[in-house]
Amino acid sequence: MNIPPAPHGRLLSVNLAATAHFTNAKNQPSGIGKLPVAHPVHVQAPGPKGVGASGVAGDLVCDRKNHGGDDQAVYAYAREDLDWWERELGRELPPGMFGENLTTLGLDLTGALVGERWRVGEHVLLEAACPRIPCGVFAEKMGESHWVKRFTERGVSGAYLRVIEPGPVQAGDPVTIEHRPSHQVTLGVYFRALTTEPDRLRDLLAAGDALPQETRETIARRTA
Repeated sequence: MNIPPAPHGRLLSVNLAATAHFTNAKNQPSGIGKLPVAHPVHVQAPGPKGVGASGVAGDLVCDRKNHGGDDQAVYAYAREDLDWWERELGRELPPGMFGENLTTLGLDLTGALVGERWRVGEHVLLEAACPRIPCGVFAEKMGESHWVKRFTERGVSGAYLRVIEPGPVQAGDPVTIEHRPSHQVTLGVYFRALTTEPDRLRDLLAAGDALPQETRETIARRTA
């Protein structure tokens, strides 16, 4: 697919799990299996975690205790990072393979700052909220040995995004970074603090109000 240059990046695809075509080892359905769609898709804030599901219309979240909600409304993963994993694993990884709603091109998601805002197309404004922490369902879907450990060691988690201004998105939309906060809390730093470098947990507080309340509670609990 030929993607014309954009100011910062572009959506390569928008991916949905319209049905739970993947079930885990306990025979529980999951929305992790996503496929690209060709039509525009509406995004909006879904509501608090546990109540709201996906922020992407037509998408599926089965486990609302651990997924979905305003701070995990939209999940993005970079095509460049999928390409790295293709070389590492020796297999094709099509858009949506990691359960991402948005497969991006030309954006450094690991270097995105908590609270960074992206204009997608003409109408939608998204905000980087937190990294994705790998789980057992992700490992089952990938079918790779020691997947959670390998994904964690790589430290390239993708970005969970809040929806600040709703509207339609579709493949080919330009993505422009409209705002970058003055702190230095990237999603890469955030991910490592929650996984391999817990001594950096308090550093996350520099993100201020953009840091999810759930993470604030985790920091308070682990550093008490």
